[in-house]
Amino acid sequence: MSGAASRRLIGLLRKETLQIWRDPSALAIAFLLPAVLLLIFGYGVSLDARNVPVALVVQRPGALSASFTGAFAHSPFFRPRRFLTIQAAERAMAARRVQAIVWLTSDFARRAQAGGDAPIGVIVNGVDANDARLIEGYVQQLWANWLTQRATAQGRAPPIALSVQPQVRFNPAVDSRDYLVPGLIAVIMTLTGALLTALVIAREWERGTLEALMVTRVTINEVLLAKLIPYFLLGMGGMGASVAIAVFLFGVPLEGSVWVLTATSALFMLAALGMGLLISGFARNQFVAGQIAIITTFLPAFILSGFVFDINAMPAVVRLLTHVVAARYFVAILQSVFLAGDVWSVILPNALALAVMAAIFLGLARATARKRLD
Repeated sequence: MSGAASRRLIGLLRKETLQIWRDPSALAIAFLLPAVLLLIFGYGVSLDARNVPVALVVQRPGALSASFTGAFAHSPFFRPRRFLTIQAAERAMAARRVQAIVWLTSDFARRAQAGGDAPIGVIVNGVDANDARLIEGYVQQLWANWLTQRATAQGRAPPIALSVQPQVRFNPAVDSRDYLVPGLIAVIMTLTGALLTALVIAREWERGTLEALMVTRVTINEVLLAKLIPYFLLGMGGMGASVAIAVFLFGVPLEGSVWVLTATSALFMLAALGMGLLISGFARNQFVAGQIAIITTFLPAFILSGFVFDINAMPAVVRLLTHVVAARYFVAILQSVFLAGDVWSVILPNALALAVMAAIFLGLARATARKRLD
């Protein structure tokens, strides 16, 4: 780069810095938007079922039934409500006041004291299939624990011959927030990175400042670099703030290297900014640019990245589409770095995919950019 070109680029970078300082909307997109979305989704989205309203129906109350139903009151997963009849409990389920019914028939105590099985009736609202499976598993676990504790108190062997001692790797608390928050960072920063370049350039088209640049001696490469460098730094600042929120506010463990996280985040940010530059080549209106950014970046990242929905469970055609979503690769990297550590068999291929996507988007943005008004 010649001396004149360097001076022009430095002047453009100074112009962008002053523009960011005088118009804080870019700062809001880089820092405020990710923080607000991360707080909303982090606290509002959960795959755990807690405080589930459950109806308890005991046809013949006694010491044994009180012991078993008392376990529901001490469980963080249930919020028990007592009903006198199964009909009343079923009406409450139909009205969505409870999500499950636990029914102890009149012979519950007799069969339990006789040493045989004392089955319980469980009716689960299956409208939400995921919640239904979780509730069913929670009830079965509570039932098995109660049987084991009762057998131990009576000095006899537990009724279950097989003793299972599960080990949960990478997320021992089985907290869905530890799994969701890293994915949220990828999804939110996809939108943020695209908006940083798409909206800002569209705003300059509306204000006429880009038209003024067109009559100067600056080249289109210098214009794109002047847009890319400041907003890359802003985007990385927003990424750092999002990681800090995840670690210090949500308590998500960071098992991997900060340097690996920084390097892969830089690749992802280049891909996101490239998408924004590409959008800005077609949309010269802020509203249109924002709509295109949401439709082409945020929604695919939310649905097709594996953040919430398992990619392996998708149809083959949809699985093929996920390969063009940059967030898919970044979600895999973040979940590995946060929860498992520097697993290179996961990090390297996904980082390579991000580098390829960044080159493609930036290349397409350069190919579509023209120093002319038409």
